[in-house]
Order: sequence, then C-alpha cells, then structure tokens
Amino acid sequence: MTAAVIAPYLAYAAALGIAAFIPGPGVAGLVGQSLGNGLRASLFFLAGLALGDIVYLTIAVAGLAALAEIFAEALLVVKILGGAYLIYLGYLFWNSRGGLTKLGAARARSGLKAFLAGFTVTLGNPKTIVFYLALLPSVLDLHGVGVPEWSMLAVLTVIVLFVVLSPYALVAAKARSLMTQPAALRRLNRVAGGILGGAGALILGEAAVSAIRRV
Repeated sequence: MTAAVIAPYLAYAAALGIAAFIPGPGVAGLVGQSLGNGLRASLFFLAGLALGDIVYLTIAVAGLAALAEIFAEALLVVKILGGAYLIYLGYLFWNSRGGLTKLGAARARSGLKAFLAGFTVTLGNPKTIVFYLALLPSVLDLHGVGVPEWSMLAVLTVIVLFVVLSPYALVAAKARSLMTQPAALRRLNRVAGGILGGAGALILGEAAVSAIRRV
C-alpha cells in the first residue's frame, strides 16, 4: 500500500483510538465487568462493544444514517435495555455477600451474556453514535469505501478497540485478583456495582433526554 492509501486508515485508527480512550458508558461497563466477573467476562464484553462499533461503521459506510433516524425508536429501546441491564448487574454486585456470589460466578462463566451486554451498551452509547454518524464522515471519504475497504476498517476497529480498552480490563482484573479477604471482596463488589449502575443510569438518562426531545 502507498502512503496515500494508508493515510485514511491511520486517521481512522487515531480518531477511533482517541474516542475509545475517553471514559464513557462502555469503559465504565468494561471496568465493572472486570472488577466483578474477572478478565474473561470483560473480554467477552469488549468483543460485544467491538461488534456494536462495526454495526455503526456499517451504517455509516452504507449511507444509512437516515435509516438510523427512522429506527430511532428501536435504538431508544435498545438504549433503555442496555442501561437497565447494567443497573441490574450493579444491583447484583452491590448486594453480594461474602465476596463474589455464586450467582455472579455463574454469570461470569457465560461469555454470551457478557458479549450481549457489551453489544447492547454500544448500540445505546451516544458517544459511539456521534462518532460514527457525525464525526466519521469528516475523517473518511465514505463514498469511496467499498466492501474491501469496509473489511479493512472492520478489522482495524476490532484491533484498535482491544488495544485501547484492554488495559482498562487488565488493570481492573489485577485489582480484583489482589483482593482475597471476604471484606475486601465485598467492597470490591460494591465498587463494581457502583460503576456498572452509574454507567446504566447515564445511558438511561441519555435515553430520557432523547425521548423528551421527540415529544
């Protein structure tokens, strides 16, 4: 590839990396998952985040931003479900006794649940929506993006998100592994529950604002 060909991809990777690094509901959910359920669950959660980004990338590349507006009500429902699920997880962790609960441990073994949680959080994350549907056209010439270019961007999206966000999960998982006493684990669970609940409340707040604007 020539420098002219590579430059747009580098610009996209840099813009996405900066946007992903800025803490928001996705980062909060990822840290909460890692603190409460461990690294494995947080990586599944991160994979769900990445898939959500690819969905919005596809919408932007296909020129379906207008279609996204048509289905704004459906996106609002997804946003509400994602926020409510994070609050539910936060409630479970906050009320756990004696360290990690059996229920929480069972959920940690379900990668699919963590994956779906990350996916729904991304679909309802206003920061992600703004990046792909409003800011991306200023970074890339979307009219020149075909299937090969989209494939490259999709792979690049996954790589950038894992590189930028994995340290959040790793640090949180390390903190979790250092907590061995039941009292310390209870406090850690409450921290995780507070983070998850706060992220969910933020998403629900955004959903409420969106609903009011449509009235």
